Amino acid sequence: MRSFKYHYMNYPTLDSRTGGLTNPPLPTPHSRTSVFSAERLLFNPTTPEPDAIPAIFAFPNEYTVGITSLGYQVVWATLAMRADVDVRRLFTDISEPLPRQPELVGFSCSWELDYVNILSLLESLSIPIHASDRTDSDPLVFGGGPVLTANPEPFAEFFDVILLGDGENLLGDFISAYKQVRTADRKTKLHHLAQIPGIYIPSLYEVTYEDPTGCIQSIQPIAPDIPHQIEKQTYRGNTLSASTVVTEKAAWENIFMVEVVRSCPEMCRFCLASYLTLPFRTASLAGSLIPAIERGLTVTNRIGLLGASVTQHPEFNDLLAYLSQPKYDDVRLSIASVRTNTVTVELAKTLAKRDTRSLTIAVESGSERLRQIINKKLHNDEIVQAAVNAKAGGLSSLKLYGMVGIPGEEPEDLEETVRMMRSLKKAAPGLRLSFGCSTFVPKAHTPFQWYGVNPQAEKRLQYLQKHLKPQGIDFRPESYNWSVIQALISRGDRRLSRLLELTRNYGDSLGSYRRAFKELRGQIPDLEFYVFRDWSHEQVLPWSHLQAPLSQATLLKHLAVSGSSK
Repeated sequence: MRSFKYHYMNYPTLDSRTGGLTNPPLPTPHSRTSVFSAERLLFNPTTPEPDAIPAIFAFPNEYTVGITSLGYQVVWATLAMRADVDVRRLFTDISEPLPRQPELVGFSCSWELDYVNILSLLESLSIPIHASDRTDSDPLVFGGGPVLTANPEPFAEFFDVILLGDGENLLGDFISAYKQVRTADRKTKLHHLAQIPGIYIPSLYEVTYEDPTGCIQSIQPIAPDIPHQIEKQTYRGNTLSASTVVTEKAAWENIFMVEVVRSCPEMCRFCLASYLTLPFRTASLAGSLIPAIERGLTVTNRIGLLGASVTQHPEFNDLLAYLSQPKYDDVRLSIASVRTNTVTVELAKTLAKRDTRSLTIAVESGSERLRQIINKKLHNDEIVQAAVNAKAGGLSSLKLYGMVGIPGEEPEDLEETVRMMRSLKKAAPGLRLSFGCSTFVPKAHTPFQWYGVNPQAEKRLQYLQKHLKPQGIDFRPESYNWSVIQALISRGDRRLSRLLELTRNYGDSLGSYRRAFKELRGQIPDLEFYVFRDWSHEQVLPWSHLQAPLSQATLLKHLAVSGSSK
């Protein structure tokens, strides 16, 4: 499923819906032994100093999912290699022995709907879920990752501290700043941490609204020495991340993950993975990639090459040649979604030889007109050639990702998608084709953040299913209703905290959201406001005080170039 693909590819920001837990018990000792003993570490944990900071670093999902997140792995290892921090891991189903009085409790957040498990884990630790209810005797609750870096506002009431951006530098700055005020009262700690670039303290900002159900009027710091804007921190080195642990208990068992590139140079106008993580950075082949791969091969023969556009690494062909050496004939190789026009016969042969049967490409739509609107620099003949090359190289299947409800989409564009898939089937007979399709969800800090969800998207998913399945194409639509909820949270402001809490109490189902909106009618905006409405370019956005790589003015210029309209 597509959500897991993004989850799996998490970069080392302080970072799949499996169902919310109402109040998970802390794991019992007998459940820990087999899981943690199966881990093979690729770093040396440090013995904590006697006065080390007792900390918990949690992933709000099951162990098998969380340990497959590269971002979670790297941040945990970074903390575990510090003698001044005594860090223990916590998942919804298992944990290491936890400190009785932790000073820091962190969460790695990569999927909006995991918020339910964050609240449940806080309760299981006897920590008030609202930051405003915590006292000096409670730990500071911090979080990071793509969800919180993009738009933390729906969760602002639950966190004391939010770390915006890449963890390489930000994590160390956070720990160092905390140590300076470790013995101070809670208010002093938060005020001090707010001075550190990339550290956002939600309680130190006041949000006013035109009226309870209207737009945001202003977002202002409550004190003159608190910054008006918090800037996302960006790591600019060429040594990127790699797995710090390999285990058979991971969702992708025994895989060693290597980050080949970070961000994406294509800058599709809907894409959070590109815009939020700019600029595009590549790992040094000699200084980062090859040493990491050689290190990983000491514990496993399964390598995963990660990145939003792996094959656009300038030395990718050299990397491929390196992995094609006879001494690596037993290596199993997996590659994240690749740019379509880089799918060569040589690439397909290498993957087939390395026990990979399929390749994944993101095409978004079969309509060239629509791809121009979203800045997808891709032509249909390149998509056809990718299918031909995949089959010629020995791959048995090709997975394509698409989207409906893109701003500017017309019914004719869906017809183009059907025609494109038919042409692929004709050009590469025998190649199994699957088409995973989601609904456009607006994301903060992208040019399409001002657009709402197209209410016709569900019917358009049904149209594609009706016309693709009879062609023998495996059509895999994502749930339209859950995409609506994802959009709700992606575009939400602080008023949503009340709704999310109510929804969780009502069972965390689609019906729970409807029930919560009904109960809060007149107190917060309705679903239409958050999800379906196109927002004015002049209005204050929930994340206007959070500075991403590109300014709002620049995003508007990118939007104007798209020429899209609804």
